[in-house]
Amino acid sequence: MDDIVVIALFRHGLTEENKRRAYLGWNDSPLCPESMRIRTKNRYDHYFSSDLHRCITTVKHLFPNKGVTIFKELREMNFGEWEGKTYDDLKEDKLYQNWLSDPFLSCPPEGETFQTFAKRVETGWKFISHHIISNNYKSGGIVTHGGVMRYLLSHFAPEQRDFWSWQTPHNKGYELTFDREALRRGERCISLLEVPLMAKENG
Repeated sequence: MDDIVVIALFRHGLTEENKRRAYLGWNDSPLCPESMRIRTKNRYDHYFSSDLHRCITTVKHLFPNKGVTIFKELREMNFGEWEGKTYDDLKEDKLYQNWLSDPFLSCPPEGETFQTFAKRVETGWKFISHHIISNNYKSGGIVTHGGVMRYLLSHFAPEQRDFWSWQTPHNKGYELTFDREALRRGERCISLLEVPLMAKENG
């Protein structure tokens, strides 16, 4: 099985801003207490994380005492002036309505375009792929954000689906199994498996 590589994608734990359904990109927010009860038995050869605190806290919680490579390319989209605001805060804003109608062409004020976000995530993925292959790892775990996961799943899952079709809840991850040479070439994985995250009993 030396020709097989598993890369797992996990979203950071639920935050206080997530609970009130606010846009949370490059801003940060503390994890909710219930997020600290989530566990997984799955383990990987190396771990990668967004540099935002909510992801670093999550990766250290899920995979304690493990080596982690942290870098900013795995950040969520930058929502600019809309950071920390909710739909109700923005619903009368014409720019926001344009963005909801076509988020691939419109851009949050002082935020990222989708194209800039996509290029950044692709750079991060290439780094991860190269790191895994060059170290001959058989697996890697990534803790990142919902938008990043959607982008990676839309490009690398075996079933071709668009960006918004993917669900990225806080209590479930995905394992993508690649042929090693296909991973090197940037091709889709050969299988996809959901990884549920379970709440620890008694706190």
